[in-house]
Amino acid sequence: MATKKDILNIRGITDARYANLVQAASAVSYRASGRFQSASEVQSSQARRFHISTGSKELDAILGGGVESSSTTEIYGEFRTGKSQLMMTLAVVAQLGTNAGKVVYVDTEGAFRPDRLEPICRRFDVDFETVLDNIMYARIFTTDQQEEVPVQIEAKIDEDDTAFSLLIIDSLMNLWRTDYSGRGELSERQQRVGRHLNLLKKLAERHNLAVVYSNQVMSDPAGGMTYVSDPKKHVGGHVVAHASNTRLMFRKGRDNERVAKLVDSPNMPEAEARFLITEGGLADSD
Repeated sequence: MATKKDILNIRGITDARYANLVQAASAVSYRASGRFQSASEVQSSQARRFHISTGSKELDAILGGGVESSSTTEIYGEFRTGKSQLMMTLAVVAQLGTNAGKVVYVDTEGAFRPDRLEPICRRFDVDFETVLDNIMYARIFTTDQQEEVPVQIEAKIDEDDTAFSLLIIDSLMNLWRTDYSGRGELSERQQRVGRHLNLLKKLAERHNLAVVYSNQVMSDPAGGMTYVSDPKKHVGGHVVAHASNTRLMFRKGRDNERVAKLVDSPNMPEAEARFLITEGGLADSD
């Protein structure tokens, strides 16, 4: 999944050695050769995918069973709409069932609280200490560190015998908004964000990981010209939108109720689901 340019930048790799590498990789992987497949072969290869429950049956239903592996899922919305609470719930549920695996939690906002996982563990009847031991946590402060995340995870997966099931980034664009400011740096920012998301998508497909990232919203300057009340748009523009396989928008409902709208999905229609934020994580509203 790497380009020739990237591989030739590695010390000791010549054009001749690159050609040998490609030939060897093509013999064991259709991805490396770029050959065509029948749709039946694609269906068989996608059979390994699994879903991680969000804790809410109604939300799982509009997602086709929950958050899907081998793909990227974006959750965006205003503050206090349940984005981080969903991440916490997924971090526990991903360690349950036949597809259980370790979780990688990348925190760009300093919002991660291990104690918050304890009541979620009680709800799902799983040992709290075991859950904590199976979460690899990284608090990062710069976009340079964030861009290194896929490489570090790749190395950890290669050296660890235990399977990984979920990568969480909370939140995706927080550091990019602060490290790059103004229109003069917008083009460079978007190019780097695009490369970062491309690496995350490759990581998800290579290791059958569910990659989930939250995202912030901002006021839409053009919103006042429309009939939409209090218009908001997600940060990152078309680069983030096109890179995300599945996109969910969270908004506040009545009292403690929240509403999730499925904005984009490769196999599910647009739909809405209502859920509650409870001590035990996300749950159904009825």
